[in-house]
Amino acid sequence: MSTSPATDALGTPVPVLSFSPVVLDVPGRPVDLEVRVSAPVTGTGLPVILLSHGHGPSNNLSSLNGYAPLANFWAAHGFVVVQPTHLTSRTLTDLVADAPGAPDFWRSRAEDMTHVLDRLEVIENAVPQLAGRIDPTKVALAGHSLGGFTAALLLGAGLTDPATGNLVHLFEPRIKAGVLLAPPGRGGKVFNGPMAEHWPVIGAVDFSTMTAPALVVTGDKDDPRHFTDMGPDWHADPYTLAPGPKALLTLFDAEHGLGGIAGYDAAETTDENPERVAALARLTAAYLRAQLHPGDNAWQTTHEALTTGPNPVGRLESK
Repeated sequence: MSTSPATDALGTPVPVLSFSPVVLDVPGRPVDLEVRVSAPVTGTGLPVILLSHGHGPSNNLSSLNGYAPLANFWAAHGFVVVQPTHLTSRTLTDLVADAPGAPDFWRSRAEDMTHVLDRLEVIENAVPQLAGRIDPTKVALAGHSLGGFTAALLLGAGLTDPATGNLVHLFEPRIKAGVLLAPPGRGGKVFNGPMAEHWPVIGAVDFSTMTAPALVVTGDKDDPRHFTDMGPDWHADPYTLAPGPKALLTLFDAEHGLGGIAGYDAAETTDENPERVAALARLTAAYLRAQLHPGDNAWQTTHEALTTGPNPVGRLESK
């Protein structure tokens, strides 16, 4: 069977081991921090992707049990994927409803990733067959929807705390690059939808300090009218309003689920498209590989194969 240039650039996938939960006791957190780890069965010096889930309607996809279409692909192509269950997860609603920071837990979500990095060796040693195979200097971050908001903070975006008015920065220098998948955009006058008053923290972000390299992925049919009447371009704000180096991938005909990245055959996906998800998995893997391994040509080859030609999956811009 022939392979495409995009396939060749990433190499042959290998089997994946997935282990969960790895349980971390975090002082002051109302429940333990649980993570899932997915890794290739072969290879050493493996880079890490931290994956921050969104806040969707399902009970379990917004947890360490979600995003298998991306996590499995990334792991099969040489990454160790670490997925925490944030306090916003529906699986924890009854346990944390009255905890400080509820209901958005914006600070806790970002701190979860710092706790993971602080104890990366503990996590590595807890997973069978993984000890000694991670390169802790090669760390990337991906997040979908609210997870994209979390990623923006860790990549350098500032935030004016709605509760105190203080400017907060949660930049994590150990994270070298990120992928923001259908992230929220700006606040201000355009933050005028019916849900805006319930999530003021979303509109409190300042992308002008988000200096880390990032790929922002949006769908040209992703209508965020519950937050703004700005239209799908609102989701591109982490690209538009942040300094370079950044890339913006706009997927054609994609809605907020970007084809179904939150889970296999999820009924809530409004734009189910396995081909789009497969292309997105390849593009994000190639982008992060290039960021963590300078000189790797996978990104150039992959985006040329999938965003140019007669049937492109989307449009790519960069700055």
